[in-house]
Amino acid sequence: MSRVRREFMSTAMREASPPQAEQPVSRHRHHRWLILAVVAIAQLMVVLDATIVNIALPSAQKDLGFSDDSRQWVVTAYSLAFGSLLLIGGRIADLIGRKAAMMIGLVGFAGASALAGAAGSFEVLVAGRALQGVFGALLAPTALSLLTTTFADAKERAKAFGIFGAVAGAGGGVGLLLGGFLTEHLDWRWCLYVNLIFAGVALIGALLFLPRHRRDKSVKIDIPGTVTVTAGLFALVYGFANAETESWGSAGTWGFLIAAAVLIAVFVRLQTRVAHPLLPLRILRDRDRGAASIAMFISAAGMFGVNLFLTYYLQQSLGYSPVETGLAFLPVVVAVMIASTLATGVLTPRFGPKPIVPLGMALAAAGLVWLTTLEIDSAYATHVLPPLLVFGAGLGLIMAPSMSAATFGIDPADAGVGSASVNTMQQVGGSIGTALLSTLAAGAATDYLAGKTPTPDVMAQSALESYSTAYWWSAAVFAVGAIVCGLLFRQGAPDHDPDGAPTVHM
Repeated sequence: MSRVRREFMSTAMREASPPQAEQPVSRHRHHRWLILAVVAIAQLMVVLDATIVNIALPSAQKDLGFSDDSRQWVVTAYSLAFGSLLLIGGRIADLIGRKAAMMIGLVGFAGASALAGAAGSFEVLVAGRALQGVFGALLAPTALSLLTTTFADAKERAKAFGIFGAVAGAGGGVGLLLGGFLTEHLDWRWCLYVNLIFAGVALIGALLFLPRHRRDKSVKIDIPGTVTVTAGLFALVYGFANAETESWGSAGTWGFLIAAAVLIAVFVRLQTRVAHPLLPLRILRDRDRGAASIAMFISAAGMFGVNLFLTYYLQQSLGYSPVETGLAFLPVVVAVMIASTLATGVLTPRFGPKPIVPLGMALAAAGLVWLTTLEIDSAYATHVLPPLLVFGAGLGLIMAPSMSAATFGIDPADAGVGSASVNTMQQVGGSIGTALLSTLAAGAATDYLAGKTPTPDVMAQSALESYSTAYWWSAAVFAVGAIVCGLLFRQGAPDHDPDGAPTVHM
């Protein structure tokens, strides 16, 4: 069907629709930017919680007295729950309504944060972090699906996704900055208590501005699919987390990864046979959505790697304090925001994602290669800042257009689970990237130390070798991503699709 004919039919269908169908949308139209603010706050809270605790870990470990081997669970508990429950979280949002899902998620996340912040033992801290992940898995797809169903106009949608993409891309850096400030000037527990402020503001906004969403009785929960994909994603994230702390040769690592492959294969098979699939495969068959999912996977893997290893470099090699480390990441936040806004407001509507996302991949790869030149005595302004700005610009060109392409034209009834599939790719990409890069970095440090006397200078140089190895591998992944996305994305800007517009059920 030609583009002209498609646009003619879309116009005719809208003109033939009864005027009553437009009323619920127009009633909330003037609130759409306030809805974006609510969604952005919720998304920022979920994203920054993946990094805000990292800087607080040494203080928390000293306070609660847990071992070095145990501390990874403070981070892993969040990612395990979050990554494995995203798809069911998205479907629950479709089932009970996005306003109800947002409010439940905000209240639950705040409660879990209060529990973790008040923890008197390691076990309570880990339990609180896991509960944060549970409610984060409800919040993240709900936030993105609200954005998808709120903005139908092409220009406004581009602007909204530019802002949302900037928040998603910059959240890790904001988490490091905020975590450093709170840990240094207040207490590590405030890295968790601060979520009560975010959640409270977003909850008030949700109560005031989010439209009511009548329960869609046609949506059913696919129990077999839920069980298999939840177990499969849990095994996948746990397997890579285990590889980071144990080894790639351990039975636990390969056992969980094999189990993940089997369970996910069973899940895919089930989705072709059940009447109400948890993840309708038609969502993934679209070429642009497939390319966007790959882009989100790659960008998350690279972003988490840079956040992790550059944090080590700034603190251990250059001797930065937690607050100084957070401030050092601030230019990345600015670069991501500017590039995201430019990509979705100007470039993508004119050229489509095909040239923009691969360009972002190439810029991110260039920034990472540039970071491999850092030395023990490198100056921030001349050696660290320039590659960070290039990397941030590349990330901004990737994330906002990819999020928009991944959710464009999805049936509103599937908006929650469609958004969850994007978040799942991002979360799994981050988990896999962090585990792989950590393993490769550790191997590089070990190889460098072989046969050498471990003097302070040698140890410092071995750390640089490990960081450089991580940057090279991340750059290679982004380079491959540029080729794959360049081949997969369709040429030209996407046409307006009436299925992507708000509906009376929102």
